[in-house]
Amino acid sequence: MNTTGLRTKGLRPGFGIEVHNFPLHPTSLNQNARLIEDLVKEYGFLVIRKTNLTDEIHIALARHLGDLDDVNPYNKAGNIKADASVVDRKSPSTQAGLDNALFHVDSSFNPRRAEHSLLLAHELPPKGTGGNSLEEMKVELVEKDYIACQSILHSKKLAAPEHFADIEPTDNPMGRHKLVQNHEPSGRMNLYLAAHIHHIENLAVPDSKALFERLFEHATQEKYRVTVEWEDVGDLVVWDNTCTMHRAMGGEFAHRYRRDMRRATVHDGSSLA
Repeated sequence: MNTTGLRTKGLRPGFGIEVHNFPLHPTSLNQNARLIEDLVKEYGFLVIRKTNLTDEIHIALARHLGDLDDVNPYNKAGNIKADASVVDRKSPSTQAGLDNALFHVDSSFNPRRAEHSLLLAHELPPKGTGGNSLEEMKVELVEKDYIACQSILHSKKLAAPEHFADIEPTDNPMGRHKLVQNHEPSGRMNLYLAAHIHHIENLAVPDSKALFERLFEHATQEKYRVTVEWEDVGDLVVWDNTCTMHRAMGGEFAHRYRRDMRRATVHDGSSLA
């Protein structure tokens, strides 16, 4: 890949890269997208500082990475209401968004899963108040041909059990995806894990729960984690949902300061989608 003119910094050996001076221009988005693909394939996720992207260019760039996923039915990544005020901590929208603090991948609960997500900072809270970081993690393991059934209602109920007490995830469709996969862009084997996993097919409930917990505990070890600080409006984080998990991190900002984050996500184009 050609990174001439870019200032780069590895965030952890072989995992995560930060880039400055990335030339995101409307006339070169296809070329930009190919470089982003190469960097994400190599490092799992990419942080591009001070992009100055508009909503229109943000979406156009995502389209050059694949077919757009419709993220409108899901909760927003920020904490701002339609009247521009900060959401209340007890509001339904806040309760519905608590699952973002669990390690997950985007859209694994759908029949067709997601590949790249592009999260752009439009407005950030004051530094030191939290909410300005995204934590990613690399997961690698092998063996067994299990199918994991994934539900967004399951993860929401885990995060806010009282609010979702009357919801039964099994009453609704779930995404079915291989738990262990060949990550086609890189050729590496890895786990496709998320807090959305409700159960693993063809295992008794205790066995399914025990296997998931063992794998999830392994994958979420500190040695696999990287915390990304949101530094400036215009910072963009791009990750591959098929080989990394992520979570939003809280802080005192949550119900005091505005935070506007906007995400574009594209469908996975691999044979496992």
